[in-house]
Amino acid sequence: MKSFWVFLGSSLAKMVLVVFLAPLFVGWLNMVRALMANRTPPGLLQPFKDWGKLFTKEIIIPEGSSMLFRWIPRIVFSLLLMSSLLVPMTEPHDDGWVFGDALVLIGILSLVRVLMSLGAMDSGTPFGGIGGRREMMVGFLAEPATILVIFTTYLVSHSTMTFVTADSLQSGSILPTPSLVFGGLSFFLILLGENARMPIDNPATHLELTMIHEAMMLEYTGPSLALMEWASAIKILVYLLMGIGLFFPWGVTGGPGWSGLLPAFGMLAGKLFMAGAILGVFETLVAKLRIFRVPEFMTLAFLLAILGFLSHFVLET
Repeated sequence: MKSFWVFLGSSLAKMVLVVFLAPLFVGWLNMVRALMANRTPPGLLQPFKDWGKLFTKEIIIPEGSSMLFRWIPRIVFSLLLMSSLLVPMTEPHDDGWVFGDALVLIGILSLVRVLMSLGAMDSGTPFGGIGGRREMMVGFLAEPATILVIFTTYLVSHSTMTFVTADSLQSGSILPTPSLVFGGLSFFLILLGENARMPIDNPATHLELTMIHEAMMLEYTGPSLALMEWASAIKILVYLLMGIGLFFPWGVTGGPGWSGLLPAFGMLAGKLFMAGAILGVFETLVAKLRIFRVPEFMTLAFLLAILGFLSHFVLET
């Protein structure tokens, strides 16, 4: 069993790694989107430059807002950073000090959604209220599908612990079962909806009639805006790490010791590189849905999750 101090040190190191990996992934994703659109891509470190500049700006507080608006960026950033401890990354699985229940992770992400919506509504602007209500609508439709996906992986690994599921899958056959195929497709649609990506929302636009995520952050400025943008990058990275752990865990170290740390990190970097490329190409090729078509999109994710759950009993038992 690892000592508490070793566990604490590894957890802090993981959070620091996530803080730096999240902007790098967003920078790579923006590069892919720019290349697909035949535009000159920004640099890989462009998010660091943009958010670093925001930290030097003044914070402007909307008139009539409460302390909730001021503290939401710090709370959201902290919660999302702590949620990264609940998903497998490159750390070895040991018998002691292991936690990471996927249902707890979904609960934290739901709390973040509620806080962001409350902060947007607290700003007192119409756009903030519209964005907050749309965000809650997408979350209301995505959460049942997410829980069903977790239950589908539970049928394979007999645990809702993300680390246990990753260990169980990477020790089995590399060929995915039908239930995991349907679950993986559902999780991909959930990832797009929960992170306000195309075709649910276009993160590169500020059109009032179509904004979801951006509408909630219009009133944030300076360091508060930087924390919200950074938190959004951490959120999509957490979802990707959860998806990798639940559906593509091969290459993650599974035994005690740190001998496989560098190969595992290289494998993780390669998976994130491929995920950014696939996501960037997909977002460039699809058109944004009208807001009234979003429930149909999330219903498709729910139906795929149901197919994955039922196919385990019909095709695999």
